Amino acid sequence: MATHFKHFINGRWETGVTLGVSENPSDLSDIVGEFARADAAQTESAIRAAVDAREAWGSSTPQRRFEVLDFVGSELLARKEELGTLLAREEGKTLPEAIGEAARAGMIFKFFAGEALRIPGERLASVRPGVDVEVTREPLGVVALITPWNFPLAIPAWKIAPALAYGNTVVFKPAELVPGCGWALAEILSRAGLPAGAFNLVLGSGRRVGQTLVESPLVDAISFTGSVTVGEAILAAASARRAKVQLEMGGKNPLVVLADAPLERAAEHAVQGAFYSTGQRCTASSRLIVEAPVFDRFAELMRQRTRALVVGHALERGTQIGPVVSREQLEQDLSYVAIGRHEGAEWLAGGEALERPTRGHYISPALFVAQPKQRIAREEVFGPLACLIRADDYEHALALANDTPFGLCAGICTDSLAKATHFKRHAQAGMVMVNLPTAGVDPHVPFGGRKASSHGPREQGRHAAEFYTTVKTAYTATG
Repeated sequence: MATHFKHFINGRWETGVTLGVSENPSDLSDIVGEFARADAAQTESAIRAAVDAREAWGSSTPQRRFEVLDFVGSELLARKEELGTLLAREEGKTLPEAIGEAARAGMIFKFFAGEALRIPGERLASVRPGVDVEVTREPLGVVALITPWNFPLAIPAWKIAPALAYGNTVVFKPAELVPGCGWALAEILSRAGLPAGAFNLVLGSGRRVGQTLVESPLVDAISFTGSVTVGEAILAAASARRAKVQLEMGGKNPLVVLADAPLERAAEHAVQGAFYSTGQRCTASSRLIVEAPVFDRFAELMRQRTRALVVGHALERGTQIGPVVSREQLEQDLSYVAIGRHEGAEWLAGGEALERPTRGHYISPALFVAQPKQRIAREEVFGPLACLIRADDYEHALALANDTPFGLCAGICTDSLAKATHFKRHAQAGMVMVNLPTAGVDPHVPFGGRKASSHGPREQGRHAAEFYTTVKTAYTATG
């Protein structure tokens, strides 16, 4: 595995204008590698390469696209332990989770390899005699893909794979905290048989690389996953020039626990959803809304389970919770713990910076009892912090679940089929989980939310075609 991560532009590896350093959040003395940083000119070069490759890749056969994507998927699966180790070193996710993510990325490429052979179309009868109607899907052109650090293989996979499957050319910008994972994926793609310029990797900052991609008139569409603030700025800038935009921007996801639920199992779902991946996922269960008759019992179960979680080096056997990704993220998490205490939330566990044999960004998972209007119950922390909220009954719990500007995912734990069915219909979220953690989704079905969580068509599954293609209707006189 390389320790100097370069850009991949127009079929060639290039150095950057400046260099950055990627370090292991479990052990700050472990340098994962140096990475190139691009400026606006180098980013524009990648965009032009993608423009030049549009015709060659956009007119390629479904079989060729299948072979490219299937090659990538097969190599990701074959190397999942190696790539998972890189991911765990660079992002801080525990090794089992990281290996699972690498495998998931491979499955996503495999799925869209199949979709490349099944690009849908329709032939319809016209209302007029002697006329045929065809409805087809065509590539958009050049697509800019801007991805976050928390799923540095899976999220790029679920953007890159459909973009290429439907015939678009790609400029990919991963987050600066995880350049090694972005480079590793690009290195596989560089050997997959794509024409030069069909796929480009540009490393660097959002301020330089990201802004250039968003503002370029040569970029036809932008898919972004990240913060609400950045997503809204991208939407404003790209919409001004009528570029197509897809945004995934976070969540403040509720897990409702009703009095009839098996509490041990519900607590396991809550712990997994709230704290695994160190809470650094947009589908995390950060609001645990519990019906009053079982609130105290469930709170004690959660307190015990939270305090028992093993925080440690991501590569060590037995670690359940790795470090947070960076010093800035650690400081943000600690600041929210302080905010919770200051606002009067009842502290139950964790929220302390930890020392381990290796110097890293460690924090114990934090658990509070909070009021619905307190900031830790309203704002996305993006770390291992969850709050318990008391609900009078099911109707109150549903109202609390929907009382958020976000709408990515919502969960419920109950033995009542009637209430589970009602919740699935009335939860204001793009995804609903029944008797499962809110975090954990399949690669072949739609992913996305409502309200401030998302904008544009869904990601993943067959619904990805809604973003990565444009529809054309053609009329032909037959007589």
